[in-house]
Amino acid sequence: MRVFVTGATGFVGSAVVRELIGAGHQVLGLARSDAGAASLAAAGVDVLRGSLEDVESLKRGAAAADGVIHTAFIHDFTTFAANAEIDKIAIAAMADTLAGTDKPLLVTSGCLGLPTEDATPPVGFPRKSEEAGLAAAAKGIRAMVIRLPPSVHGDGDHGFVPALIELAREKGFSMYVGEGANPWSAVHRLDAAKLYRLALEKGVAGARYHGIGDEGIPTRELAEIIGKRLNVPAVSKTPEEATQLLGFIGHVLALGGRTSSAQTRERLGWKPIEPGLVADLEHGRYFDM
Repeated sequence: MRVFVTGATGFVGSAVVRELIGAGHQVLGLARSDAGAASLAAAGVDVLRGSLEDVESLKRGAAAADGVIHTAFIHDFTTFAANAEIDKIAIAAMADTLAGTDKPLLVTSGCLGLPTEDATPPVGFPRKSEEAGLAAAAKGIRAMVIRLPPSVHGDGDHGFVPALIELAREKGFSMYVGEGANPWSAVHRLDAAKLYRLALEKGVAGARYHGIGDEGIPTRELAEIIGKRLNVPAVSKTPEEATQLLGFIGHVLALGGRTSSAQTRERLGWKPIEPGLVADLEHGRYFDM
């Protein structure tokens, strides 16, 4: 299968690209820069220059492929609402191109606050990418949603956990919120990549799949590991203090929530095999970054 991958040079997308190639698929990768295009070409990927804001490039990519995996997102949380709207428009453009073909279209969303695959986002907390992806299923497309947890970890991670480590280095303490009992879900990027491939190959239209390796690690446990590695205390902060210290990331840390991937494992035969987040932290690779 020839697969168009957006975000092909990103943390998750690059792992998806390698997984697809390893399974015998051909990949057309979206690249915004010369450096990104060069890295994709070196990996044996056909390159399409464009971006999420270049809708015509997305349409060309979708038209040239047997399926689409959409992992790209503009990760600037200071303009999150605007970026979510850009993502929605991008998905709709690719869906219009694929309409009536029954080709797979996988979009990426989050599972924070959604304990099972059947759970729908609460009123007032829309997930525009998920809405656009599921709407595509009504257009004769095998559209699916891959929900990822707050922490997708592994070598090259630059998300939530590295932000907590950087804060601990800067402030001299490792932080958790309240009693630190709120659960934190996670998945290794290589396990997530396998989930995308399995959904591409045998997922069903309208399905929501959860990429969850660790269903719920107490956030205090993560803070204590970070504190031990950096020789600083793990201290409790209020939700307001956490948001003040880390912005959007602190707000998410305060929320937490246990999430299951039981249905996904049963329906797709997906089984995470890579080290969990605690093992990754205890190994120490995060502290060499």
